[in-house]
Order: sequence, then structure tokens, then C-alpha cells
Amino acid sequence: MPVVNLPTVDGRLEAYRLAEPRSWKRDGGRPFDRVALAAAHIVADPMADVDPWLTAAIDWDATIDYRRHLWSLGLGVAEAMDTAQRGMGLDWPNALKLIQLSVQAARDVPGAAVYSGVGTDQLAPTSSTTIDDVIRAYEEQIEAVEACGGRIVLMASRALVVAAKSPDDYAKVYGRILKQVKEPLIIHWLGEMFDPALQGYWGRADHIAAMDVCVDIIADHASKVDGVKLSLLDKGKEIRMRRRLPQGVRCYTGDDFNYAELIHGDEQGYSHALLGIFDAIAPAASAALSAHARGDLEEYWKIFEPTVPLSRHLFKAPTRFYKTGIVFLAYINGHQKHFVMVGGQESGRSLLHLVEAFKLADAAGLIRDPDMAASRLGDVLRVHGVAA
Repeated sequence: MPVVNLPTVDGRLEAYRLAEPRSWKRDGGRPFDRVALAAAHIVADPMADVDPWLTAAIDWDATIDYRRHLWSLGLGVAEAMDTAQRGMGLDWPNALKLIQLSVQAARDVPGAAVYSGVGTDQLAPTSSTTIDDVIRAYEEQIEAVEACGGRIVLMASRALVVAAKSPDDYAKVYGRILKQVKEPLIIHWLGEMFDPALQGYWGRADHIAAMDVCVDIIADHASKVDGVKLSLLDKGKEIRMRRRLPQGVRCYTGDDFNYAELIHGDEQGYSHALLGIFDAIAPAASAALSAHARGDLEEYWKIFEPTVPLSRHLFKAPTRFYKTGIVFLAYINGHQKHFVMVGGQESGRSLLHLVEAFKLADAAGLIRDPDMAASRLGDVLRVHGVAA
């Protein structure tokens, strides 16, 4: 196996030998016993003549190819959400094009699932933004996504945080939207650790008080809610909420720290999955979920447990920069030709952070071609002035 010289915190270089690549087993004919959606990243086009901090240039072919990779592993795709840099480089016009292309591509793949993010990001919130403005923005995006045959993840709205004066305003907005949608949707409660602009969502600063508001809204419109994705990085709060959901409404874990135990569940229930980390650990996630479906819990934990340190590292504070590590691993593993992101977000994490992500991915068996990975890591090191 190749050896690479990796920088350490004290400025030295330390030899590191990569592990043998792991072969992942998946029962192709057996469905998972949990719904499993990977929030997928986008691939930038580094050759486009644009101002990369201001204009999103996307390699559409490579981006859709990665969705095909996820579908081939039995995972569904959660499209145009925060992993795809929604609100951090991906604007609504490009998000809509991404959704249209993904939904179209899924039609050629038997069983492929796509849920697409709907928000209000075409509306720049100001002090004059009203609740009706927020409703109209949601309605515009819903109409566009439903027109192309897409299923909806109703994303949290920065504009609603600005416009709302009380929890009643959240109830008004969500009630209006849920009455209109054609099919049951997934509500996404994205915590402020992922997006500081969402502090105080549901009209309450305290998460438990906010949960009361959210659960009441869901209960009033349960027939239009497939589930709720909770992204608070707190397993206790997620377990508390899923025990309160109306019968038939799923809880989708968005907890990239504790997903393994939340998906497995306890004597009172379990969570399904809608996770950004599934983008980076897709082969392992597929194999672990296959093991769970066939009742091989020893294998389930054996696969998932080594991925948790990697996920906790990628999603460490400031959590919103986790996308940098996700795209870095996609590059290292040959799913794209470069380590460039829209919005210049490849600079969102330090070199030492990326090096640690590389080592943790290797420890979890997630480096599929060690020679290629070593070569590509060497290129990243040299860009940072490190002679690998």
C-alpha cells in the first residue's frame, strides 16, 4: 500500500501507510428496512469563466453521475439541500435546474428516489419582508418542483425567521403550504449549528419549546407530512421528538453525530435517514443498511461504528463548512476530477482538517483506490506548499 507524508500540528511530516481497500457487501435484491436518503453534493465547473465567489458554475454531467452512483447503492437522493450548498453558493435558478435534471435522470433507474429541497431563497429577507412574501416564495418553488414531478423536502426559511413575530406565524405559513401540496412532504428542521440565520426557528429560542410548535403543526396536517428531518445534532432531542410524532409520520435523522444508533432505534421506535454524511460514506451506509435488513446487527455495527469518528470530524463546528470535507473525499475517491467548489468553499476547512478526514476515511475503509487517493492528496498538499 502507498505511503504518504502528512503534515502534523507541530509542522513536521509524518509517514502514513494507507490500508487495504475494503470490499463492501450489499444484498441487491433485499430492500432496506429503513428509508435512506443521501443529501448529495454538487460538482463545480472549474473551467467556467466566472467570478467563483459570486456565480455558481456547475458541472452538470459529473453532478448527475454522482446521483447515479448513490442510486446504484440503493440510496435515495435528497436533492438541492444544504449539502448541495443551498444558501452557500447554490442559488434558486441553479437549484431548480439541478432538481429537474435529477428527477429526469431518476426515471431511467428502477426504484430511484428523489426528494427535492423547496425553500424561500429567491427572497432576500429585509425588515419589510412579510409572512405573505414568505408564503408566495414557498409557493413559487413548490409549483416549479411539482411541475417536473418532484417530491418535496420543505426546507427551513431564513426569510420566515425575519418576518415571523410569533409561533402563530409559523403555523400560518406551514398550514397554508401543507394544505396545497399534492403529495406528503418531508419537513426539514435545520438547526442553527448548520445555519446561524435559523436561530430561533418555530418562534422559540429553546429547542424543546420549538419542538412543541413543530409537533402541533405536524399533528394538524399529518396526512400531508411524510416525515420530519431533525438536524439538531442531539440524539436526546431527536428521540424525544420522534416519540411525539403522530402515527404514520416518520422521523428522519439529520444527526450526523449519532446516526448509527438512531437508525437502529430502541424499543419505542427508530429513525429513517436523510443525511449529508451518506454522501461521503455511501458504500458503507449501503452495506450497513443491508446488514440491518437481514438481521445481522453485528455486521451493522462493525461497518457503521468506524464511520462515526469521520462524520463527527467533518461536521465539527463551524458545522456549516462540512461540505468542504464531503467534496474533498469525493475528489480523493475519484468521483470528480478536481477539488474546487462553488463559492470558493474549498477553502472552508484547514489543510490539517482535510488530512485528518483522509486518515479517518481510510480507517473506516472508505478509500476505494489507495494509489489514486495518495496521488490526489499529494496534489492538495502541494497546493498548500507541502512537499509530499
